[in-house]
Amino acid sequence: MTNIQNQTLAGERPLYASHDIELRNVTIGEGESGLKECRGVKAEHCVFDGMYVLWECEDVLCTNCHFAASDRAPIWHSRRLRLTDCTMDAPKAFREVDGFVIEGIQMNDGSEAFWQCHDGQLSDIQISSGNYIFLKSENIRIRKAQLIGNYAFQYARNIEIHNAVLDTKDAFWESCDCAIYDSQFKGEYLGWYAKNLRLVRCHISGTQPLCYCENLILEDCIFAPDADLAFEYSTVQATILSSVTSIKNPITGKITCQSCGEIIRDGFARQPNDCRVIEAER
Repeated sequence: MTNIQNQTLAGERPLYASHDIELRNVTIGEGESGLKECRGVKAEHCVFDGMYVLWECEDVLCTNCHFAASDRAPIWHSRRLRLTDCTMDAPKAFREVDGFVIEGIQMNDGSEAFWQCHDGQLSDIQISSGNYIFLKSENIRIRKAQLIGNYAFQYARNIEIHNAVLDTKDAFWESCDCAIYDSQFKGEYLGWYAKNLRLVRCHISGTQPLCYCENLILEDCIFAPDADLAFEYSTVQATILSSVTSIKNPITGKITCQSCGEIIRDGFARQPNDCRVIEAER
């Protein structure tokens, strides 16, 4: 193991293709590809300030590190990463990353992060400006998360989320095999065109949620008053522990709720048009 401490490294590829290195209180300064194609990297209390710092890397552990805003696209095409208690101001982080664990991270610019990532676990994360985050990612487990940013989890597959607050418009569009537990959704047009989406004990707000869904399941969820015109053209089995402002043209299945302000079945309904809406208060 090569130890590097209390240094500033800059320029083009200063640690290119290094293996088995330990960095402590190191700054990777202005330049590009500071740790490109490296293997076996341990970094603690480091600052990454150059562009494209970790590309094509394997077996990386970062603890209490800071990825500066200038570190654009900092982690791409890498495998087996663990980040703990890090702060990330850099956009476009995490692309084509396989096998990662992220704990206690704060992302202040989560835009276009986690694209086409696979086999990841995240916990205790806070993400701001997370537009188009987790696009086409697969096999991701998330616990204790706060996300602000639109178009999250589009085309994602096999995502499991627990105890999250997701403030995101157009979330989970065309997703497949995703399950969310004990979480809050804030945003319009949730889950359109999703397949096998399951929501358990979730609070849902925002207009026109869960339309065009196939095999949609809701268990013990709560709808806010602005979650209107729900379930249009969806096949659905739902248990809702609140009133629903309006339900429009579900295709088939059963929806149980406390009450529904309006059940719309108009000339644009799709066959078999036999979804039952059961109002528990009546």
